[in-house]
Amino acid sequence: MITLKSAQEIAFMRQAGRIVAETLQELGKRISPGVTTGELNKFAEDFIKEAGGVPAFLNYQGFPASICASVNNEVVHGIPGLRILENGDIISIDVGAFYHGYCGDSACTFPVGEISAEAERLLAVTKKSLEMGIEKAVSGNRIGDIGAAIQTFVEDNGFSVVRAFVGHGIGQEMHEAPQVPNFGRPGYGPRLEPGMTLAIEPMVNAGTYDVAIMPNKWTVVTKDGSLSAHFEHSILVTGGQPEILTRLS
Repeated sequence: MITLKSAQEIAFMRQAGRIVAETLQELGKRISPGVTTGELNKFAEDFIKEAGGVPAFLNYQGFPASICASVNNEVVHGIPGLRILENGDIISIDVGAFYHGYCGDSACTFPVGEISAEAERLLAVTKKSLEMGIEKAVSGNRIGDIGAAIQTFVEDNGFSVVRAFVGHGIGQEMHEAPQVPNFGRPGYGPRLEPGMTLAIEPMVNAGTYDVAIMPNKWTVVTKDGSLSAHFEHSILVTGGQPEILTRLS
């Protein structure tokens, strides 16, 4: 069931979103060659707690960390640890936090040092596709309008949208109805209404959209070994333009 959020619930989600946005901002300052993904995780966990939040990912269905840190061909759900970032890597960091029982969820793919022209274009296209999906998250549109906008832009630029993992509703639970695919047809799916809160999150591969899950049962990788990027915002459907809950003003 899709829930419409009250003014108080939205206020809590704004604060959760702010904690997530600030965490990502601070992580971005710390990403450089020689840093380990485990060090980034420790910083994020401490930062979220000091800001009054609760890390949403830690122990979620057994996940052992407070952020997802996915490097190069890792799409999502990378487990941070001893891996040392190298010049030329790209790293997708997904952060979630609860505040007073309500969740914010956002992701960003960062360059590590100097990256290739292909990687730069992949990041730019994925980030722009998120913006185009958010533009369609207006009252009266349908879920399919979001996915169609993302898919069309990505494929027009020669990349592919992951099919096996999608966006989602968000609120008291990190994953709520409805699913928000990054592909689809305009005019299909649930109709958007003011008070709906969604996590829109294109995952874009430089090669095929096919993915595989590593033996750790968490980390998702591109099946062809190509690079992957991931950008995400939690948004509120309003009577006008959508409000991005996980962006600093």
